[in-house]
Amino acid sequence: MGFPGTWMTESESVVYRVVPKCACSSIGQIMFFSDHGRFFDGDIHDATGGMHKWSIEASQKAIEANVKAHKSYAFTCVRNPYARILSSFFDKIAGIQRNGKRYRGNLVPQLVQKYGIEVGSPEDNFDFDQITSFRRFLLFARDTIRWRRPMEPDIHWSAMSGHISTFICNGGQYDKIFFTEKFNEGMQQVLDHIETPVPVDLAKIPKFNESEGHGPKRAHKVSEYFDDLSRHLVWEIYKKDFQLFRYDFDDPDNKMPVGEIDLDEVHAKLGA
Repeated sequence: MGFPGTWMTESESVVYRVVPKCACSSIGQIMFFSDHGRFFDGDIHDATGGMHKWSIEASQKAIEANVKAHKSYAFTCVRNPYARILSSFFDKIAGIQRNGKRYRGNLVPQLVQKYGIEVGSPEDNFDFDQITSFRRFLLFARDTIRWRRPMEPDIHWSAMSGHISTFICNGGQYDKIFFTEKFNEGMQQVLDHIETPVPVDLAKIPKFNESEGHGPKRAHKVSEYFDDLSRHLVWEIYKKDFQLFRYDFDDPDNKMPVGEIDLDEVHAKLGA
């Protein structure tokens, strides 16, 4: 199995387990900058050099040796499950991707046909019923996760605990898991624990949001997208995420965590 979704700086100063929709573009660019003193020109997910990634075959031995010996500080980042699944919908389903096409080719037409989802288009200024379409998308997301139909679950809406657990189950150990909602504070704590070839001043680092500007803007507050059925589905899909990462299930509008993450508990429950 190895360490899918794991990135490491070339200097091996730090190891990061990517969790999609949780500031991964910003984190990747900070890691790249900390080695090279410049940002990667383009989306960091497209970088095939200047950084070790598990998806690059030549990087796998170095990552595996480092992680199994816990040679470097290892971390990841989490986000409120309500906000994360909404972001996945607006970016991947309703939005147009960087290449000017819809995400995963025929996925959106399939959703329109099978689940009655509408997503609008740039031509009509993305004019569609966001709440109805999002709730139908949530049914689809649940079906992919629960029954792997009509397709395997996508990394952007599968549970954070699933991503995070592969690292632990295959022999990795986290030193830090921080919140997207407290990004600067959490990222600074990571930087304080590592030595980088190039010093990083977080105050001068821009935010890298690769999904911004490609689709419709969210028109309502978070809670308006989640009726009783939607919240039931969210609990079914993300129960572990709420519990382990201390997010507020009862109030979808409260994006902030309600407690601190217990790393020992995360390792015990996700490593089993």
